[in-house]
Amino acid sequence: MAWNEPGGGKDNDPWGGKNQGPPDLDEALKKLQEKLNSIFGGGKKSGGSNGGDVKIGASTLVVIGVLAVVVWGLFGFYQVDQQERAVVLRLGVYSETVMPGLRWNPPLMDEVNKINVTKVRGVASRGQMLTEDENIVDVALSVQYTVADPANFLLKVKSPELSLEHALESALRHVVGSSKMDQVITEGREQIAVDTQQRLQDYLDTYQSGILVAKVNIEDAQAPSQVQDAFDDVTRAKEDRERLKNEAEAYANGIIPEARGAAQRQLEEAQAYKEQVVARADGEAQRFANLYTEYRKAPAVTRERLYIDALETLYTDATKVMVDVDGGNNMMYLPIDKLMEKSATVRKGSQEEVDIRALTDKVVEQLRRDTQTTRREGR
Repeated sequence: MAWNEPGGGKDNDPWGGKNQGPPDLDEALKKLQEKLNSIFGGGKKSGGSNGGDVKIGASTLVVIGVLAVVVWGLFGFYQVDQQERAVVLRLGVYSETVMPGLRWNPPLMDEVNKINVTKVRGVASRGQMLTEDENIVDVALSVQYTVADPANFLLKVKSPELSLEHALESALRHVVGSSKMDQVITEGREQIAVDTQQRLQDYLDTYQSGILVAKVNIEDAQAPSQVQDAFDDVTRAKEDRERLKNEAEAYANGIIPEARGAAQRQLEEAQAYKEQVVARADGEAQRFANLYTEYRKAPAVTRERLYIDALETLYTDATKVMVDVDGGNNMMYLPIDKLMEKSATVRKGSQEEVDIRALTDKVVEQLRRDTQTTRREGR
């Protein structure tokens, strides 16, 4: 039987009351207060048994306050990574920039904004621009940048990325507008990228954006698609011109050194021949001077030796000699080639050199004998 059913007794009432209504809330609060006082040791209750105000003890308030302060302090700890910097705003005003490490700031008073300063960010831009020579080019480029000043990046500019895009387009249009179309499309891309990066950095520094531009890359630069075929023909013609020019320079670089080398060789050969002739003439002159000295010492012997040397020189290229004997009617025939064959020694199919001096001595001796014989017969 349920406690609230008719006929249910007082023992079935869970509230222990005489009536069947809900329990008294004031009584429940008093009991709770008594338990807290017994735990923390403090305040006393006041009021009548039928109701009254409940007073919380001072020690309870102190504990609650301490717990609140501890929880509040714990919420103030935070970690700043190595690649980050933390910008602290105290009551909405910039306070400081915090370096990496475990940090603490009072919660609810300070606002901490962590910004990655090592991450390389990127933005791209593409558009048609007018060059100095009034041509239109389609340029696409990309920019890589990092955050150099976190405070300026967060506070000075409302939208740093958007400001970067606008500054990039302005800088690129200024640089392209100061360049000719050939420079933009062909060999001048690198210089345009450098000039654009410098001008873009100047703009960002003026804005105090806190952005550092790392690299500007010209990814594509070409004429509009409507006239691209014509520009391709012009580009190919320029490439052919450069190729032919390089080939001509290579040919000239090959011919000119060769001609200079040949000229230098002829000059050196002429100089060598000159030195040879001069040295030979000096040697002959010195030889003649030495010979004259010896001639003065023994004229007859020297004269005969000169005669023999002359005959040796004369007979070197002669194979047959006809000798007319003075005072006689006979002419002597000397087969020098036969005499050389007899005096030569053959070894294994190779012929040694013949001593021309010995052969000359034999010829002179034979002439002397024949001359003496002829004179005797004449007598």
